Amino acid sequence: MLRIALCQLTSSADPAENLTLIRDWTAKAAGEGARVVVFPEAAMARFGVRLAPLAEPVDGPWASAVGEIAREHDVLVVAGMFTPDGERVRNTLLITGLGEHRGYDKIHLYDAFGFRESDTVAGGSEVVTVDVDGVTLGVATCYDVRFPELFQALAKAGSSAVLLPTSWGAGEGKRDQWEVLVRARALDSGNWVLGCGQADPKAAGVEVNPKAPTGIGFSTVADPFGRVHAQLGAAPELLVTDIDPSVAEKSRTATGVLANRRLG
Repeated sequence: MLRIALCQLTSSADPAENLTLIRDWTAKAAGEGARVVVFPEAAMARFGVRLAPLAEPVDGPWASAVGEIAREHDVLVVAGMFTPDGERVRNTLLITGLGEHRGYDKIHLYDAFGFRESDTVAGGSEVVTVDVDGVTLGVATCYDVRFPELFQALAKAGSSAVLLPTSWGAGEGKRDQWEVLVRARALDSGNWVLGCGQADPKAAGVEVNPKAPTGIGFSTVADPFGRVHAQLGAAPELLVTDIDPSVAEKSRTATGVLANRRLG
């Protein structure tokens, strides 16, 4: 078993304030025995503000401070941040602690539902995994969940679970799509999928740009058979769950989703 905490919070526009949130929530999660502590996409600063002036490299002061927090509590922290890329930024997941300090750059950019992430964000291309206590974890970000080939590539790279930080856009049917997609990616890759979202700002009384994807809550953990293992509501909350990596192999044997692939 591997114990993983999902920190469903509402980020502000201030990286320093959000660093305090990460420090407090990591301490709480570690106190409940988590070895991996996951924060949402845009944990460094929420969407709906200018990102380029806030961006820092993964060896910059903000990410280094998160690394210190992870080392202090002997956990792996995964948190969404923004790193520089010319006039644009990269939507990066910081992966730090337990001897790691690197990033995953979001591959699929959210040019959908009237939002154009690619106007300000450059996409990545590298599939990334990390090992914790003998368990291989893949990482993906938000809109990536609509692309099953990424989750199958992570499974082929040895993952038993995928950590999925997100800042989901609100709108008609979007909560239903979120749950369906998390469960589908779990089933069609034979991975645990742990979707950690930004809480719904309205649930915390926070005013945000209504046109920006700033979260709906409902962080969801699906097992490799596509069943909902745990789920939160809309408000800020900590979810701590144990995952059994052996279930991934059982699912892949039963469904044949990797062995029987013919395309891709």
